[in-house]
Amino acid sequence: MSRLIIFLYGLASYVVFFVTFLYAIGFVSGLMVPKTIDTGTVVPVTEALIVNILLMSLFAIQHSVMARKQFKQWWTQFVPKSVERSTYVLFASLALVLLFWQWRPIPAVAWQIADPQIAMAITGLSFVGWLIVLTSTFLINHFELFGLHQVANNLAGRAMPAPRFRTPLYYKFVRHPIYLGFIIAFWSAPTMTVGHLLFAAVTTAYIFVGIWLEERDLVDLFGDDYLRYRNRVSMLLPWRKSAPSDAADGRIVGVGRGP
Repeated sequence: MSRLIIFLYGLASYVVFFVTFLYAIGFVSGLMVPKTIDTGTVVPVTEALIVNILLMSLFAIQHSVMARKQFKQWWTQFVPKSVERSTYVLFASLALVLLFWQWRPIPAVAWQIADPQIAMAITGLSFVGWLIVLTSTFLINHFELFGLHQVANNLAGRAMPAPRFRTPLYYKFVRHPIYLGFIIAFWSAPTMTVGHLLFAAVTTAYIFVGIWLEERDLVDLFGDDYLRYRNRVSMLLPWRKSAPSDAADGRIVGVGRGP
């Protein structure tokens, strides 16, 4: 019964994540959701800046602290190891829900593309970014990344397989395609308001901090394999530094997991 409860908890956490992810697409692109990055009650700019930066900082702190090895070792003294990832995903999703709910728009326009065809192309590019994000998660292990694999194995009484390093498809050209997809999605806006610009700039800065934190963990986990990969493949720009064969077959753990 406890294994079943753990599985249902992991499943519920995944559902919360997936709904939040879909809402995030609408929130940033300004389509098909009740509240977007440019809608809501307009408040003085100073208040909006303070509130929005606090909301993004809360997400960044949660996202980074709970992903660190030291925190996981402490946290799993109180929660089952099988739900550690699901709990991380749930907390990250709730932090995003809070951001969507409390976000203060700053509607002043920083730039705007008047040509409707170019504007449509830019909007399309933003959806390409979201597609890169989603497909990148499946290239590594989508269901492990968001905690379902762990709770399913726990339900079946199986141990999680040991992490192994590989670089499928996008990962042959950039080390962090998930983050690249987010950057494309956040910056590809035919109408860029000051509020949207703030969101894109702060999240991009956080992505670079997150990459630095994540790559420290990856070097600790994979050692020379990851160091050779880092020397060979670009961080975000899709070009290769050289053409030797990639690292060993297996499962990527950590690459693009979250800073």
